[in-house]
Amino acid sequence: MFPFVFEWVWDLGHLVFMGGLWYALTIVGLGMTYCIIKSAIDASKEAAGDHDH
Repeated sequence: MFPFVFEWVWDLGHLVFMGGLWYALTIVGLGMTYCIIKSAIDASKEAAGDHDH
């Protein structure tokens, strides 16, 4: 069953499960966004010749 199906009932079990699902997806999404942005910044610094190592 999906939330867009008419028979869906928002009881406590569904609220906890969907809340946990979206919490986990948010954490994974934020982590991936951070890594992508950091990689882009590091790549642009290397292309410009700035070596901090």
